[in-house]
Amino acid sequence: MLLKKQVTAFLTNEPGALARVTKALAAAKVNIEGISVLENTDSGQVRMIVSSANAAVKALKRAGIGATVQTVAVLSLKDRPGALAQAAGRLAAAGVNINYVYGTACQCGCDCACNLVVSASDLKKVQSVA
Repeated sequence: MLLKKQVTAFLTNEPGALARVTKALAAAKVNIEGISVLENTDSGQVRMIVSSANAAVKALKRAGIGATVQTVAVLSLKDRPGALAQAAGRLAAAGVNINYVYGTACQCGCDCACNLVVSASDLKKVQSVA
């Protein structure tokens, strides 16, 4: 389990908004390692694990895009049925409230690891039970 910095960009919900974010990061040579896009009628949030949170925030600011940074946990899980259920169960047993998660899964068919990004009420507890 790793603690990582997550960058959240705040956008209007319109064509090209995600392109502006990704172009700004590409121009700054910031790699996106994980991403989740949430939307509602008027706005959207792009949550990202990136190669450099500081460089990402600076690039987004130059592009006129508001952003924040927070610490999240990145858990490595086996790509198999029940892995998420086991992790969520351990966190629940420790009394950790999960705010949200997003993740990856490998399509190679081997015994790969998946990454699960977790925002939670107590990241120290996440570390201790992960």
